[in-house]
Amino acid sequence: MIGIVSKSTGSWYKVILNNQEVDARLRGKIRNQELKSTNPVVVGDEVVLSEINDEYFIEEIKERHNCIVRKSNKLSKQYQVIASNIDLALLIITPTSPYTPQGFIDRFLVNAEAYHIPVTIIINKSDIDSKKANKYRDYLLDLYTQIGYPIYSMSFLKAEDIVRIEQIIENKTVLVSGNSGVGKSTLINQLDEDLNQKIGSISTSYNKGMHTTTFAQMFRLGENTRIIDTPGIKDFGIVQLEKNMISHYFPEMKMMLEGCKFNNCMHLEEPGCKIVEALQNEEIHESRYFNYIGILDSL
Repeated sequence: MIGIVSKSTGSWYKVILNNQEVDARLRGKIRNQELKSTNPVVVGDEVVLSEINDEYFIEEIKERHNCIVRKSNKLSKQYQVIASNIDLALLIITPTSPYTPQGFIDRFLVNAEAYHIPVTIIINKSDIDSKKANKYRDYLLDLYTQIGYPIYSMSFLKAEDIVRIEQIIENKTVLVSGNSGVGKSTLINQLDEDLNQKIGSISTSYNKGMHTTTFAQMFRLGENTRIIDTPGIKDFGIVQLEKNMISHYFPEMKMMLEGCKFNNCMHLEEPGCKIVEALQNEEIHESRYFNYIGILDSL
């Protein structure tokens, strides 16, 4: 029997089997796939089940098409796989209340590019009409549209915006990610009011969202659409990527790499670097290059 993991709480798992959710647990040790991860089985995994005395056991994890990972908060040498087998990631960000830094956005995009996960960026809270919010919103819309990422300004409280999102995610397995407080639970409740996801408040002292989702969880929306709600992420540490490959995960850099004089160019101070030349000619945005350097320094 083959099912899809819909929730992991550490020892027990919810698995979608024949359009129903069943409880299952690991039988014996399952080796992690390639990654030294803290969690061997994750939401989105296709698993082989056995049934013994009316109990279900996970015997095998099928090969993952892709996955999204981040550095474990507690164990710096290990990694957390957030979810697997993702058709699309919705990165939810907000210009204020809470403010989503561009560094967080670019780290998420690099990780998604590395694992071949398409990303659509949603700037929530379009109803916030302040000078600071509008300036940052317009900046992000212009920047990521130029690079080629689908990006939209929306309010999850507007019915027409929910309809647009339904069209974007139709017939896909979609990861919903972002900082705490950006509106992930609000979005999921609007997509299916029966889910009743808990909505967190914003901490006024730090302007950060309060965590309301503890574990990643998959919800079914109709026949062929699945949405994976993830815990709010404060930071997104890059893991298991080689320094010389990071530029390949910046689309505007990747298209210029063949123009560099040296094959092993890191795009720092090397002579004949096409990336540095493009930066000087304002063909690559300074903030994106700055975040590229920041990622290199973190590895």
